[in-house]
Amino acid sequence: MTPSSLRITVGELAVRFLEQCGTRAAFGVISIHNMPILDAFNTRQVIRFVSARGEAGACNMADAYARVTGGLGVCVTSTGTGSGNAAGAMVEALTAGTPMLHLTGQIESPYLDRDLGYIHEHPAQLAMLKAVGKDAFRIRNPETALATLREAVRIAQTPPCGPVSIEIPIDVQKMLLDLPADLSPLPAARAQPSPQALDALAERLLQARRPLLWLGGGARGAAAAAQRLVAMGWAVVTSVQGRGIVPEDHPQTLGSYNLQKPAEDFYASVDAMLTVGSRLRSNETLSYRLRLPATRYRIDANALAENRGYDSACFVHGDAELTLSALADRLEGRMRIDPQLVADVQRARAAASAMVDAGLGAYVALKDAVADVAGQDIWWVRDITLSNSMWGNRAPVLNHPRAGVHALGGGIGQGLAMAIGTSIANTTHQLGRKTVALAGDGGFMLNVGELACAVQENANLVVLLMNDSRYGVIKNIQDDIYGGRHCYVELHTPDFAQFCASLKATHMRLVAPEQARHVLAQALAASGPVVVEVDMAAWGQFAAKFAGPILKKD
Repeated sequence: MTPSSLRITVGELAVRFLEQCGTRAAFGVISIHNMPILDAFNTRQVIRFVSARGEAGACNMADAYARVTGGLGVCVTSTGTGSGNAAGAMVEALTAGTPMLHLTGQIESPYLDRDLGYIHEHPAQLAMLKAVGKDAFRIRNPETALATLREAVRIAQTPPCGPVSIEIPIDVQKMLLDLPADLSPLPAARAQPSPQALDALAERLLQARRPLLWLGGGARGAAAAAQRLVAMGWAVVTSVQGRGIVPEDHPQTLGSYNLQKPAEDFYASVDAMLTVGSRLRSNETLSYRLRLPATRYRIDANALAENRGYDSACFVHGDAELTLSALADRLEGRMRIDPQLVADVQRARAAASAMVDAGLGAYVALKDAVADVAGQDIWWVRDITLSNSMWGNRAPVLNHPRAGVHALGGGIGQGLAMAIGTSIANTTHQLGRKTVALAGDGGFMLNVGELACAVQENANLVVLLMNDSRYGVIKNIQDDIYGGRHCYVELHTPDFAQFCASLKATHMRLVAPEQARHVLAQALAASGPVVVEVDMAAWGQFAAKFAGPILKKD
């Protein structure tokens, strides 16, 4: 039988197309409304399918997989409630600019959109998916299936990237068509910078003696170009999403110590700041009141980023890698940078780091243990938890532009699933790093069922579970704003040792700072998922109190 005469289902077409996109793993939950797709995954055995315990977790896994690999994340859910369960995780992927394809089912076409109360129908599913993603489509027949798949992936991978959904009625998933001769995806266009705009920006930057790069997540593909500017003598600071684009142990970077007072003092001495691929988000700019350098320039693949949050004297619309490379060509060998700049960066970085450490109390031992025992060759995944806000967003040192994965949108409970997706990415792409996740007990319980998925998939990951049996940040906010009136923050949590044992997941308890290095070394040496429970009642309080995003006071 020749390929052109082979008849396949629309479900199998979707899987074969994803293979051509370079996808090696997909995540989801099986249901009667996606079985033709999952049957094709199973039959073909080219793409690893990971069975999550819930659609939210599956979507978080696909999100993390895409962030780590730089490729396309793929999530498969059911119709109605199933796709609705993924909505919050879709918002996270949209916030983070993650290229992701979400395939979901829909009821049989003859009954669709007729308000019949047909079982499993979500009448406004497509509208919901458009609201929580970059775009959403419906495949109505086999003839348009490949075109829809191609366009959805193209949109998802075109900066600013984001998740795109396709709903496929179950009868359409089962329909047959001839195997197309060409299943290749469409290229995602990269925004080409204007030569004139580049010339104008270069001329301005040639006047700078103390230039600073602010690198955001949109610059993760531009590491080589960014380091060309660093080699000229530029200083660097990053958003949390931009960590590791320039290795954080480089002497010219502040890392993501971007809003501490020593960093703000340093900004006052900078005569030109170039922001690349960053939205300068509220929680990293003291709600846009952080005093950034007076002279600001910006590069972004999103033309609408111009003058958002902070104004800029010059804006270049363009892909980060293309634009920074072309800018470096224009600047190389022509800049005269203050030789004192490097020493000033190091002084500001040390002072900012010391400020963070001063607020940690005993938890400095845990922070240092992660840095010293795990080293730099890790994937560092963080949920929204007090410890992440206190230190995880700044430390340990990261040396890879995709090494940091975190819940950018601020929603708790996504860290475990993200760690699973990260671990699967590491395995399927043979990336050679260990996954270490930081989570709080409250967030961990939100999607705790995914620990069963981690065991089933033998995901190599270590979870540092910070257990204080409460929502610590919320309690601190109640202390600061509500006169110490505590409500709804104390949490009943399981005996995690017994819980992990029931799932055959390795559990270790960390009750004292002096144990941190030894226990963490044991955890990193183990295979499969390991939960290291940090008994915060035994460790005590942080030396400083974090009560939500820092607000700047006049």
